Amino acid sequence: MHVKKGDTVIVITGKDKGKKGRVLAAFPKKDRVLVEGINLVKKHTRPSQSNPQGGIVTQEAPIHVSNVSLIDPKSGKPTRIGYKVLDNGTKVRVAKKSGEVIDK
Repeated sequence: MHVKKGDTVIVITGKDKGKKGRVLAAFPKKDRVLVEGINLVKKHTRPSQSNPQGGIVTQEAPIHVSNVSLIDPKSGKPTRIGYKVLDNGTKVRVAKKSGEVIDK
């Protein structure tokens, strides 16, 4: 999976196309990511101990990982990701557009 928790991504297709957000969670087995403020859905909740009123709650739903692209740290535009092994033997993610190392 090319994105990780904490990455800033842009939606490249779908109803939220063009919106940017931070990845809150990644689900590699399902190839989906949860992005802050993206793919908002309304969920009907019944009254419970934590929410005595109940009602309709708006929350984020997972979006397929192919519909998001990582934002280049240098230019701020969508980029693909490559991998590079540094001299000290560590493997890092690299932005294809600028060659910039993507760090957390």
